[in-house]
Amino acid sequence: MSDDRCSADVIVIGAGLSGLVATTLLLEQGRSVVLLEAGAGPGGRIRSLHDAATGDVLGDLGPSWVWPPYQPVVVQWLQRLGLHTFAQFETGNAALDYGPSAQVQFQPLPGQHGIARIAGGPVALVDALVAMLPDGVLHTGLPVTAVLVDETGVVVEASGYTFCAEQVVVATPLRVAESSINWSPALPDALAHAMRATPTWMSVHAKALIVYPTAFWRENGLSGRIASQAGPLVEAHDISAENADPAALFGFVGWPHDMRAANKDRLDAEIIAQLVRCFGELAARPTQIHVEDWAANRFICTPGDLAEPISHPDVGPDILRQPHANGRIVFAVAETSDVSPGLIEGALAAGMRAAQQVLGSRV
Repeated sequence: MSDDRCSADVIVIGAGLSGLVATTLLLEQGRSVVLLEAGAGPGGRIRSLHDAATGDVLGDLGPSWVWPPYQPVVVQWLQRLGLHTFAQFETGNAALDYGPSAQVQFQPLPGQHGIARIAGGPVALVDALVAMLPDGVLHTGLPVTAVLVDETGVVVEASGYTFCAEQVVVATPLRVAESSINWSPALPDALAHAMRATPTWMSVHAKALIVYPTAFWRENGLSGRIASQAGPLVEAHDISAENADPAALFGFVGWPHDMRAANKDRLDAEIIAQLVRCFGELAARPTQIHVEDWAANRFICTPGDLAEPISHPDVGPDILRQPHANGRIVFAVAETSDVSPGLIEGALAAGMRAAQQVLGSRV
């Protein structure tokens, strides 16, 4: 950006999946768009660990799964972007872990019908959409601090820059948008309440990714799945690539955020000890281990999220799917969707709906 004022038809706040979809559709209909992202790169809650030498995706740090038989919007976008899915690996016994002093039990566990992974990970969706953007549309590292709406349009302030447009699409977690952006005039009470009441899916979780030279558990007749009452991983799954190269496991850390923050130095070792307990000594030799603690990301998680029990978002009230300020404000984050809120399907659907509302017709 060469100056402090950049005009466009639409400003989109948040370059996660919903914001990228809305931006793509608006550009296709001839609207000029400025896409602002608070973080260092696009994707929002979609993030992957990459091999430092090759750049290859080693595994997902955010969402991993889609359900093509039940998610037509996912199928639509995968086809459009030339991507494909493969079945989640679930062949073999799972490990039932009751802690260091108890014997691990092995037995099959029921899977989920239709559960699948996107080849290259969900980040492949993000990369494909970003590749379609013209130069100068996406601006990263610019958290939005203020939105002013009047009869002439909207003015958005972000890290010392001022942007103006006719409309703004808010594609960032609702609690973050409500608490960290100064809205002028103030948002209607009912809307602000609905935003505060909407949890951000997976925002309080930490996801561990453990990469190995081979998927050795498969050779031993195991699925890579763990169900644990002891932790630190309360559940784990095989997250290997389609051809099992790279091979990896992922798990959700059961320790609450304050415990994770106070015990960072020993969490990796505790995870490896649990995997050795479940899968044997080969589990002691990962090539990489990474824990992504989403609760520590201020652009994703708020104190309101940390204060509540973890729950999957329900379909929220209609007020979150309605345009506001005479159509100048539209919301597009995954939790606003009336299908699969919080999931990849919900993000895609919310971005499409927001673009339709901005355009005033179906796109």
